[in-house]
Amino acid sequence: MVTSPQKTIVISGYYGFKNSGDEAVLQSILTALEQQGKQAGVRINPVVLSIDPEWTASTYAVQAVHRMKIGEVKQALKESSGLISGGGSLLQDATGTKTIPYYLGVIKLAQWLRKPVFVYSQGIGPVNRKLFYPLIKNTFKKCEYISVRDIQSAELLQSMGLQSGRIQVVPDPVMGLTPDEENTPYMHESSEPGLPVIGISVRYWDKERRELQGIAEGLRKVCQKQPVHLRFLPFHFPDDEKASQEIIQNLGDLSAQGCKVSVCREAVHPRQMLAEVGRCDLVIGMRLHSLIYAANQIVPLIGVSYDPKIDHFLDRLDIIPVGTSSMVDPGALAAEISRLLAGAEAWKETARPRIDKLKQEAQEPARHIIDFLSSNG
Repeated sequence: MVTSPQKTIVISGYYGFKNSGDEAVLQSILTALEQQGKQAGVRINPVVLSIDPEWTASTYAVQAVHRMKIGEVKQALKESSGLISGGGSLLQDATGTKTIPYYLGVIKLAQWLRKPVFVYSQGIGPVNRKLFYPLIKNTFKKCEYISVRDIQSAELLQSMGLQSGRIQVVPDPVMGLTPDEENTPYMHESSEPGLPVIGISVRYWDKERRELQGIAEGLRKVCQKQPVHLRFLPFHFPDDEKASQEIIQNLGDLSAQGCKVSVCREAVHPRQMLAEVGRCDLVIGMRLHSLIYAANQIVPLIGVSYDPKIDHFLDRLDIIPVGTSSMVDPGALAAEISRLLAGAEAWKETARPRIDKLKQEAQEPARHIIDFLSSNG
């Protein structure tokens, strides 16, 4: 019996923090590597760098090591066939000055050990501190493969001095994720026949909570016109749930209008949340991956932009955000909700070809990595 060759690959990203979007990225990468590996006759043994390796190992049935224990990281890289850096927004300094040095440090360690590095569908930037430019350029120049999730990321890398021919623009890996229908029976209980389900994913951003107030007022206007089920989808606990509760408090009692309000607390695994989104008739999202989930499931979507990455993704679907983190016009939001609920089928028919193309292209980084590993012993 001929056995398939096994390749160990280390995966570096924002994993183990239980942020649904980043965990979805990890699941998507693992799934794509497995699918492409099977087609090429290669078995992939992933080792994930995680802040909570025990949780990551049990959730995804993979090996995991602590991302901050340099000895364990070095040993994992030493025993591997290469490093995947990504996906997600790893190389940015909006959340602090330590993020870029950490992820570049992991890449440099792999390169010092003479391991190939594959940059997997990353969103690059914002990089406000120009001192990081040469560090990123010099580290990426030695990478085997570079893919980014939008044109703006590619342009930023080019402005740092990287050649455009070395950078491949691909969709976010989560476009290729499939839902877990079997393990989510509880979610059917939240649905009521005939009541449109509006999924809502919000987060804290504006200090004055102007966007949350605008969303609450817009949703209240919708409920005054028709009964709906407002299904809040927290992607990061506990903050997103708190933001959701702020909106719910501002909504007041909607039972007289025949509206229902609920919060999804059960969808722990990314595939469970994807299935939950798939049961919505419409999704309003601040979180990037709530919008990607909706597109993945061909669910009409409305974006509220707090970061350029939201605009970049919506632009791929030819969609303009309904508002920003500093201003959401309640009337405009209510009008867009009503329009999409009434014209859902037309929206799906128009969006489906573009979304199907993005799903196919999302496999490209995994395909490239498997091809490289297959042809290099």
